[in-house]
Amino acid sequence: MLKRSLAAVAGLALSLSITTTHAAETLRVSAIPDEAPTELIRKFKPLGEYLEQQLGMPVKFTPVSDYAAVVESLASDRLDLAWLGGFTFVQTHLKTGDAIPLVQREQDEQFTSKFITADPEVKSLADLKGKTFAFGSVSSTSGSLMPRYFMLKDGIEPEQYFKRIAYSGAHDATAAWVEAGKADAGVLNASVWDKLVAAGKVDTDKVRVISTTPPYYDYNWTVRGNLDPALVEKIKAAFLALDPANPEHKAILDLQAASRFIETKPENYKGIEEAARAAGLLK
Repeated sequence: MLKRSLAAVAGLALSLSITTTHAAETLRVSAIPDEAPTELIRKFKPLGEYLEQQLGMPVKFTPVSDYAAVVESLASDRLDLAWLGGFTFVQTHLKTGDAIPLVQREQDEQFTSKFITADPEVKSLADLKGKTFAFGSVSSTSGSLMPRYFMLKDGIEPEQYFKRIAYSGAHDATAAWVEAGKADAGVLNASVWDKLVAAGKVDTDKVRVISTTPPYYDYNWTVRGNLDPALVEKIKAAFLALDPANPEHKAILDLQAASRFIETKPENYKGIEEAARAAGLLK
């Protein structure tokens, strides 16, 4: 009886070992949900296939429900690699102490947010006093934190300035809200705005940009700090090797709204950390 029990325990241990090893052999990837899950999956598919080829291992992309889920999943080793906004990276880095920002798109060194409206009488932020306003997610760098930070620097306290504030949850949702009249104005990621315009998904006869924020650092691809260093270097090299002169690579870069990827480092996001502390979003 004892031998059979020990054998069963040994068998279970072996099974768990195999499962753990298998999990470690798959690169687990996600992204902050700043767009619809179907759009995130569509954008990642060619990149995931490229990474599988470059790394010689399966790559699995899993959308998450909210921004906090990405932070928690990286901190608890349930994810290996994630597309983060600047603020989400700061939260992850503070929580884990060792999360590593690997690469960012070239434009993420000089990222901006766009203030938009469909109200023909609104020409600037000064005309929005007493009107309704939409941010994206409360944890979004470009859809909430940095626009709020720059408004505060200009003496605009959103909770006092606007009649009502709402959070749409995603950049494309903010544009849809403004076009539909659910909010008099809103703010969103400049890259998503450009993509929506190019795809004809926003009526620019109705919705227009009234202001653009100063530039700041934003998105990056981050790995958990305890990921195998050799794999980390291979992931970084794969991103840096994407060449816009190569048609297959350009298709991948275009879906990521990237001209190319460049290296980044934690120090680049100190300004976002300061903005978050000034806004009372970090203790």
